[in-house]
Amino acid sequence: MIVCVCHRVSDREIARHAKLGLGFDDIQFELGVATQCGQCESCARDIVDQCCKSQPVAAIRIAEGSHHV
Repeated sequence: MIVCVCHRVSDREIARHAKLGLGFDDIQFELGVATQCGQCESCARDIVDQCCKSQPVAAIRIAEGSHHV
């Protein structure tokens, strides 16, 4: 689904960047989301928040550490 109509940014693009560890401000800079009319900001922030909750930092660190064993 397109979240940011002004820059044609989808929920999948936002989620992909969030799962890589980028916060909302970084995603906003990279994709331009919520930089023009601002109508998509709350939806975009919700997507980032949901991705952060589904992949806690501790779980990412444990997974990364297991590759070095």
